[in-house]
Amino acid sequence: MTEKSGYKVIEVRPTPNPNAMRYILDRPIVAQPASFCNAEAAVDHELAGRLFGIDGVERLLMLNDSVTVNRRPGVAWAVLNRKVKQVLAKA
Repeated sequence: MTEKSGYKVIEVRPTPNPNAMRYILDRPIVAQPASFCNAEAAVDHELAGRLFGIDGVERLLMLNDSVTVNRRPGVAWAVLNRKVKQVLAKA
């Protein structure tokens, strides 16, 4: 039996913050909540590091089966959504 790879985004939900979106995944991504206020905080977390590699990602929160991405103000969600989904799919 092969292990499942990558995460499928089943829903993208807006949050009360216009600079944050919540990506609901097909399965849990973390056992314990993990918050990263910048790329340096994610140095020991491979997936968070790859998400910070996307231009415009400012902060991350991983909680059970979701990832909340905070963008830098002014960065277009259309581009960011596509790139976040690509990184998660390859995780």
